[in-house]
Amino acid sequence: MKAFCLSVAVALAFAGTARAAELTSGLQPGDLVGAFNVEKCGGAVNDGREVGSNFCYRCMLGKKPTVMVFARKADANLAALAKELDKHVAKNSDQKLSSFINLIGSDPAKLKTQAKDFAAKNELENVALVVPDDVENGPEEFKINPEAEVTVTIYRDGKVEASHAVPAGKLTKQEIESIISDTGKILK
Repeated sequence: MKAFCLSVAVALAFAGTARAAELTSGLQPGDLVGAFNVEKCGGAVNDGREVGSNFCYRCMLGKKPTVMVFARKADANLAALAKELDKHVAKNSDQKLSSFINLIGSDPAKLKTQAKDFAAKNELENVALVVPDDVENGPEEFKINPEAEVTVTIYRDGKVEASHAVPAGKLTKQEIESIISDTGKILK
């Protein structure tokens, strides 16, 4: 009996440690998504906004179901997510599903060039590539964790329904599938 109790205690301690080690980034379920300005650099060809315009994407999308991404690298893993989101937005256009990807980092000019090139190279028709005015780490009130390479916020009516924080090198096919699956929380 003592061995069983000890095993349970060790398992519970390990579970608590694993949860404590999970990365948290960005707004969490139940939070409200505030307004912030961005510069559109590419993608979302039919959203009515020109490349180079500065505006609030959050405000423009209003109550629409939205997948908002903050990313620190425009790499092949982000391309895989962007392409899946692009297809998913097209598939759910009847529900007005929308998505935009914010590139963040320390060099605004370089990020804008990367965003423009990324959107063109990946032929993103439905997902916008933007650079937020709060370029270094996104809007302060969004609490983007510097250790998260990708932060995904899934919301509807301005209220967060799901959040994903992805450490460097961990944006896997399974994680992308989990993100796409979570859009079910904002679709009717």
